[in-house]
Amino acid sequence: MKKSVVAFTVAASMGIGSLFTGNSLVTEAASISNLKDKQNEIHNKRSNLKSDINDANTKINDLQGQQANVKSEMKRLDFAIGDTNAKIREKTAKISETQGKINQLQGEIKVIVNRMEQRNNLLKERARNYQETGGMINYIDVLMGAKSFSDFIDRANAVATIMEADQELLKQADMDKKELEEKRTKVEKDLANLQELKSELEQMNKQLSSQRNEKDKLLSKLVRKEKEVHEGKLALEEEEQILAGQEAAVQKAIQLEKDRQAAAAAAAAQAAKAPAQPSGGGASGKAPAISGGTFTRPAAGVISSGFGTRPGFRPGEFHYGVDIANHASNVPILAAADGVVIRSYYSNSYGNCIFISHSINGQVYTTVYAHMEARLVGTGAVVKKGQQIGIMGSTGDSTGQHLHFELHRGQWVPDRHNAINPVGIVPL
Repeated sequence: MKKSVVAFTVAASMGIGSLFTGNSLVTEAASISNLKDKQNEIHNKRSNLKSDINDANTKINDLQGQQANVKSEMKRLDFAIGDTNAKIREKTAKISETQGKINQLQGEIKVIVNRMEQRNNLLKERARNYQETGGMINYIDVLMGAKSFSDFIDRANAVATIMEADQELLKQADMDKKELEEKRTKVEKDLANLQELKSELEQMNKQLSSQRNEKDKLLSKLVRKEKEVHEGKLALEEEEQILAGQEAAVQKAIQLEKDRQAAAAAAAAQAAKAPAQPSGGGASGKAPAISGGTFTRPAAGVISSGFGTRPGFRPGEFHYGVDIANHASNVPILAAADGVVIRSYYSNSYGNCIFISHSINGQVYTTVYAHMEARLVGTGAVVKKGQQIGIMGSTGDSTGQHLHFELHRGQWVPDRHNAINPVGIVPL
């Protein structure tokens, strides 16, 4: 909830107060009954607010639980990303190692190729010799030209050795060729597998990072939502505190009204000898004169801003009171009528402010005094019309020394439609 809403919630407190004026009521019993009805109504509203506060606490706990789950999932993803990165580094190192093996293999391949070329050249030379000398026939001539059996055996062994050597050359060439193909195939396959695995790991890492980013966004959203619910809860708690003050004020008003009725009955029985003296406010030279009637002017000064819309206000905004400006020092702020202080405290928007509830001829009113330099009465205090309750100032959301004064008829409601123009009711 925004600060301005909270401020208005505080400032536009629903007023229910005591009966202190000299005006007669429709009936004294009806007055007390009305106050008790208001007290019950406030009590019911407080119960509803407490239920809303409990709901807000439940939502906050639920949001905090969701945040804990998201943080746990983020931790898991962080570990998974770290593990994947480690595997990528491992596979990258193996790819580099395999590439080194390929480079080494290239050197071995050159050796094998040279060896194969040498064998090929030797075989070609043998073939050329076979062609020139008749090949196998020459071998037979060699054998038949033996001088003795021993010579024949020696020549046969020599021919066999030559032929065996030729076969070995062919066999070695075939083995070298197979070895070359096997090594090349294996290394290329290993390299392809490593590159594929690395690609899969990088894709997995990308997906994990995307999930991590989504969890981060979700956590931020949950944190913002918790903040909003928490601010709403604070506003509800503040409103509940105002209602608690009002309920206490009503209870005091009921007792004071009973006391007043008892005193009036005693005075009537004794045939009062002299009319009561009008109540004064202890006004100083800087305070306005105390008016007759129900209300009196709350401060001396000029009306700098009236009730309703006004130039310079943002579209849709409404001024729920009147501003009385006075640049003198120590300007007294007076209670506009007899009543009970509902709340006296510092508001971020209204600065030092006081709310007083009044019951006048059976009608409940609430007056609000804002931006004061100092407050001279506390919550629950009983005040008289014209009694000094504070000093004019410029605290809170204020641009100059003035009194922001509001008048509410009946109970306060969230849309503040009970705020009325005090001009014509309060002598301003």
